[in-house]
Amino acid sequence: MSPQRAVPAPDTPAQQPASAPGPAPFCGLLLRRRRKGKRGLTLVELIVAFTVLLILTTMAVPLARYKVRREKERELRWALRELHTAIDKYKDACDYGALGPPKMDTDCYPEKLEVLVEGVKGSGSVEKKIKFLRRIPKDPFTGQREWGMRSVKDDPTSMSWGGQSVFSVYSKTFEKAADGTAYAEW
Repeated sequence: MSPQRAVPAPDTPAQQPASAPGPAPFCGLLLRRRRKGKRGLTLVELIVAFTVLLILTTMAVPLARYKVRREKERELRWALRELHTAIDKYKDACDYGALGPPKMDTDCYPEKLEVLVEGVKGSGSVEKKIKFLRRIPKDPFTGQREWGMRSVKDDPTSMSWGGQSVFSVYSKTFEKAADGTAYAEW
């Protein structure tokens, strides 16, 4: 008798006929779409994508507003520091006598903010103007170069200016910071 050869089972991939139908059960929808020749997204996929985008946008908008608010607060601090420094330098120069005799009722403070930009003639043999600011900075909340002013004789929390001199400046906005303090009190 001749030895018999072992025949592999017909369900192995090597012996499966090429014409055997066998679409995988998990890609039936994909094959159906390919058979029709149409490509694109279904309505459900579009709704899910837009929902995800909407959620991401609603999370990003408050963060952007917070960042813009913080940037305006930083600009306000810088502008107030710049103005107060210029007022203090004017006061020091007047007290030292570098600006000539002080005017009555000013207590050696500038009469208005524009004096800091326009300059004051210095006393002494050389006639030159002493300037304390290049320009009046903008209030970042109002977008204007107008500031609320207080004189030495005004109440520290007053919102009106007595007109004698400029002792302090504040923002004219009525908005409040995150901690609840008004920007006019900074």
